[in-house]
Amino acid sequence: MARNRRLILSPPPVVWGLLADGYRYGEWVTGTKEVIEADPHWPAVGAALKVRIGVGPLTRDDTSVVRICEPGRRLELEAKADPFGAARIAMNLVPWGEHTLFVLDWHPLRGPGTRMHGLPVDYLVKVRNGMMLTKLARIAVAEGA
Repeated sequence: MARNRRLILSPPPVVWGLLADGYRYGEWVTGTKEVIEADPHWPAVGAALKVRIGVGPLTRDDTSVVRICEPGRRLELEAKADPFGAARIAMNLVPWGEHTLFVLDWHPLRGPGTRMHGLPVDYLVKVRNGMMLTKLARIAVAEGA
């Protein structure tokens, strides 16, 4: 499992607002080229987000489905990345004074990723997720100002 933490200098409602708008994921999720479709009831349990991911000309369309939603506090997604399988992405917002401690856990659920799980893969995912949280923090601070 790759775990990242980031203190975001914005209150939890501002950060949650970014998570609750499926069409904004392309702004902060590293590797997302565009959001193709967000269910109108996003981020309710069962809602899906269809995205195009990739680097350069190499792209594919994938889906993330909400598995757990505690508005303002916790969002857990199952990100399907065929043929690589699926991963659990858990995002927790912890009030930290006037700010938000954002805790992100990533864990492969099924597919080849479960066999490659370990130090090298977790390290790469942690670096990617760190870049993602830096983008999220910048957007949240700009919007909370």
